[in-house]
Amino acid sequence: MLVIGIAGGSGSGKTSVVKKIIQSIPREKVSVLSQDSYYKDNGSLPQEEKERINFDHPNAIEWALLSNHIEALRKGYPIEMPTYSYVTCARGKDTITVKPCDVLIVEGILIFTDKELCSKLDLKVFVDTDADERLIRIIQRDVNERGRGLDKSIVHYQNFVKPMHELFIEPSKRLSDVIIPVGGENEKGIDILTSKIKQTLGII
Repeated sequence: MLVIGIAGGSGSGKTSVVKKIIQSIPREKVSVLSQDSYYKDNGSLPQEEKERINFDHPNAIEWALLSNHIEALRKGYPIEMPTYSYVTCARGKDTITVKPCDVLIVEGILIFTDKELCSKLDLKVFVDTDADERLIRIIQRDVNERGRGLDKSIVHYQNFVKPMHELFIEPSKRLSDVIIPVGGENEKGIDILTSKIKQTLGII
């Protein structure tokens, strides 16, 4: 199994890169784990405390579970990936069955910050997008998908997203093997990456 980590700032276009990789490789050969599914369950907290959760800090993630799931998939065992809601800050009752495949993509803003997880990645890719572009995408996502108003989204960016990006995510770029600027719009960069994956799988 080839384990690929795809990191980058919030709103950088990681998901778009993952989708384009999947489109270029036989679907039965690829599985995906999302860091967002492994946020700690804070559903029992009062609403005021939920609004103070720092989702951009490594401590918000249950890294041990994510690492254990990667190891299980490497050994050929399916896993049950959690589901998570940013609205309720809780894990859902349902899980998603992920089966072992030739390629496992692990995607998330903080995946290069955990040493144990990072050691399990055969190829580390960082999606690098300008801060102003990421900010626009973050606000759109917060308003449309996460139940935040415009004002709260801006405050959240100023208090959490921006400082945590500078403290944790931007420095983790140095650990990457490949940097893809401007996310999913970088067709040539994605083509090079998918060609390398296909070569490793022996389908070229």
